[in-house]
Amino acid sequence: MAATFNVCVVAPTTLLGETLLEILEARAFPIGELHVAGMVDADEETISFRGEDHTIQDLDKFDFSKCDLAFFCGDRALSEEYAPQAAEVGAVVIDDSDAFRHDPEVPLVVPEVNGEELANYEMRHIVANPNSCVIIMALALKPILDAAGLSRVNAVSLQAVSGVGRAAVQELAQQSIALFNQKPMDIEVFPKQIAFNLLPLIGGVDEAGISGEEGKIMGELKRVLQNHNMGVNVTSIRVPVFYGHSVALHIETERKLSREVASRLLESAPGVVLFADDEGVGYPTPLVEAAANDPVFVGRIREDVSHAHGLDMWAVADNMRKGGALNMIQIAENLVEKYLG
Repeated sequence: MAATFNVCVVAPTTLLGETLLEILEARAFPIGELHVAGMVDADEETISFRGEDHTIQDLDKFDFSKCDLAFFCGDRALSEEYAPQAAEVGAVVIDDSDAFRHDPEVPLVVPEVNGEELANYEMRHIVANPNSCVIIMALALKPILDAAGLSRVNAVSLQAVSGVGRAAVQELAQQSIALFNQKPMDIEVFPKQIAFNLLPLIGGVDEAGISGEEGKIMGELKRVLQNHNMGVNVTSIRVPVFYGHSVALHIETERKLSREVASRLLESAPGVVLFADDEGVGYPTPLVEAAANDPVFVGRIREDVSHAHGLDMWAVADNMRKGGALNMIQIAENLVEKYLG
């Protein structure tokens, strides 16, 4: 009989938690017992999984010793408080927040890129899921790095509102409806109107003017690619898209790499779908290609006319799937196959 694993999904009613449960079911992950836990009120709330209803248990009272794996789908504060508790009683935690991403004892993993780092999971029994844009960028850049080295990455990330959560998705929808009907709109989640607008700041800024989101991407990308000497510069923009992050990449390689060779490398890269430039329409978009799909889609590959070793490309992916829940499940699948089975 194949081994099964007792699993807890923490914060199952978030957009990420719902997506994770959907993918766990679709991929037939070997679950023995499923537990769901969160911050509950007096009313019982249930979620459905594989045709059965599961009551969401009070996280304050939940016994993680019943679990082999715990997926944390909430915010930083929740993970900081409860993830170490779960790890201390033997559960392996896979955490999507940024609480542990810079902890040298916690692997930060994109399985197709640096899956070997999972061998270090026992140091704290916690594995960190990278920032959604880092996952997209790492998959697109890894084959280029291996073939020609990377000296610099300059990126613009265009990030969907679902990265903020359900309230942000609702605000974009409600503002759009209000605009079409010439009605007043509410502005609550974002500091300015998001419908039909761009917000070129995600998070607070440091003394140098770098936003929190930009700082996360720059630091995490170097760690995932294991290239700490690489220069990284990022501008992060919130865009009026429901699902699907996009990244415009401008990179400088250590050795010359042609557009044709770069395209061939990406065509065979795991987790990547390459779009050929066929009469100017061969490019992926966050809505048509990325949303509700698993791969990272790459297109618009071209040589940078301003730099001898420069390449430009465009990458998109569903931030809730490969940028979030799917990567977490792939981490779990690798752990089960190589270390926990």
